[in-house]
Amino acid sequence: MSWVHKSSSALRHTDWLLGIVPVVLTLIGIITMHTFGEGASHAPRQLMWLAISAVVFVGLVFADMRFIRRTPVIVSGYVIILILLLLLFIVAPTIQGAKAWFSLGPISFQPADAAKLVLIALCAKYFSRRHIEIANVRHVITSGLYVALPLGLILIQPDLGTAAIIGLLWFGLIVVSGVPKKHIAIVLALGALTAGMFWTFGLHDYQRDRIVSFLNPAADPYGAGYNAYQAVIATGSGEVFGKGIGYGTQSKLRFLPEYQTDFIFAAFTEEWGFFGMVLILALYAFLFARLVGIARHAATNFDAFFTLGVVILFLAHTVLHVGINLGLLPVTGTTIPFMSSGGSHLLMEFAALGIVASLARHGREVPRAALAKEYHGYGSE
Repeated sequence: MSWVHKSSSALRHTDWLLGIVPVVLTLIGIITMHTFGEGASHAPRQLMWLAISAVVFVGLVFADMRFIRRTPVIVSGYVIILILLLLLFIVAPTIQGAKAWFSLGPISFQPADAAKLVLIALCAKYFSRRHIEIANVRHVITSGLYVALPLGLILIQPDLGTAAIIGLLWFGLIVVSGVPKKHIAIVLALGALTAGMFWTFGLHDYQRDRIVSFLNPAADPYGAGYNAYQAVIATGSGEVFGKGIGYGTQSKLRFLPEYQTDFIFAAFTEEWGFFGMVLILALYAFLFARLVGIARHAATNFDAFFTLGVVILFLAHTVLHVGINLGLLPVTGTTIPFMSSGGSHLLMEFAALGIVASLARHGREVPRAALAKEYHGYGSE
């Protein structure tokens, strides 16, 4: 009877739209990446990952995820992520020029996806315990050092897109934590200086070529600028209502490379047109607004920061992906949440939402006085 009561409580107090909207986005992505008989399709595999991710989401909703507030849990996750990122350089194969995936037969796992979730929890823990003295610049420096270790390992792989996402995630959490504007200005100045040094000493030639081709796309439309050029063609050719599902010539005829991952937004817009683009962006906006609303009513500072971290992560992915597909940003190989093909990132995204839903559910169920006492226990060092 106790299990029945808990299940009934979960059904009543959970915002199930946090799962429904991502499922819709994932299904739209699956339809877009399906070849409809023209060669091998990524759709069946992605359907399998959607089923697994949905089960994980529901499982986390029914679980009590408040234990992730504990410092030992977060530190353990952080150490595990660092070990996995280091192991990549020893045992991982080189795929598309990067050592970023563990390959276990037909299954590939990217530790950087899990690292994003761990870093959200780490920053949420750090800022939630120091919100009163957040004006001290040492908290910006200390939190930045925590993030810099995995970020540096990801840059070495090299994976510029994921590194940019993690950098934006940390910066976004710095901003919402209440850090003074002068400290934010210092971070931006240091970021610009670091970017300049990285351009000189850290980027590979092909990465510099992509940025140069972004500044002047017509300079090399069949070389470094090819991907961006084809993405813009695909997006523009959709016009108002698109060419129709399965009739995207740029994607289905493979003029647009990696259309199922890095350029799925362009492939979708070619088939659905401007109308479809507005629909997709509206779904993302609705999901982000829902998450922000949950953060505003969060029971603890940790819950609020964790939820906002998930928003910032998804928003950074979406803005970078859409900007790249529209030719507004240089190509860095960035997926869009839920729509892009891939198992590890989809699993991470649904897991993040499941944790948010679980924390929010328990925050509604427990009286404020009891919650304050409980949080003191979960938040202990």
